[in-house]
Amino acid sequence: MHWASAMTDGFLNLNKPAGLTSHDAVNIVRKIFSTRKVGHAGTLDPAAQGVLPVAVGRATKFIEFLADSDKSYRAEILFGIATDSGDLDGEIIARAENFTLPPRDDLQAVADGFVGEIEQRPPKFSAIKIHGRKAYDLARKNLDFDVPSRRVKIFRVELVALNETSATFDVDCGKGTYIRSLAVDLGERLNLPATLKNLVRLRVGNFTLRDALTVDDAKKIGADCLLPIEFCLRHLPRFELPEHRIRAFLNGLPTTLRAADAQALRIFAGGKFLGVGRIERGELRSSKII
Repeated sequence: MHWASAMTDGFLNLNKPAGLTSHDAVNIVRKIFSTRKVGHAGTLDPAAQGVLPVAVGRATKFIEFLADSDKSYRAEILFGIATDSGDLDGEIIARAENFTLPPRDDLQAVADGFVGEIEQRPPKFSAIKIHGRKAYDLARKNLDFDVPSRRVKIFRVELVALNETSATFDVDCGKGTYIRSLAVDLGERLNLPATLKNLVRLRVGNFTLRDALTVDDAKKIGADCLLPIEFCLRHLPRFELPEHRIRAFLNGLPTTLRAADAQALRIFAGGKFLGVGRIERGELRSSKII
């Protein structure tokens, strides 16, 4: 088994197993690469599995630029029960007996009603901050509080499997979307209690489950499993900086140019990735440097 010993930089496309928290996964990666400089993009619930982008070394500087990435999930929703957490880890708070789910086409039509920009209320058992405290800490203490709703974007909800008591959907959505909330809300539209039974994250931006590695894969492969930082930021437009302005960019000095404003650009010079920059009022400045 190979364990990396030198400082390495890049992103690991990790296939997180069910049962691990995202923080557990980070701790495992820290041991694999012998560094504490590890972070993750997009928390995945402990019961869920699938894509968890993990940054190692200098890649941790660039996690924020993955925050706005779209995501894809496969979600199995169980009807007939509801829980206080929106998944099977919670306490059952409602039941329904002897119900019949609508036909496939009708169920798809209901699901289509969630496509677009919608108001969604995150679960009480979530990492949402309420007056500086995480909601799940308040919920575990049985404190009375409300989680404010927020606008999220859902691009697709496609029914892929249906049986007597559950339905499986593929969901494409924007940042901040809670699939547990979607499961509960879908049940409400059907006048049925519902909860999330299984969840697999299929994609985060350019990170896909097809290419994801297990923890054991990462241990065996070592540093070679890390993806280059610039590759993982390829959703950002590329900008070629004149080589004589490299020092200025790295030192935070502006470069005057004729270009439209842009909040985040991958900056290259002479074929080398320098970092992320922004253009404001005809000046290019560095946001993060490699």
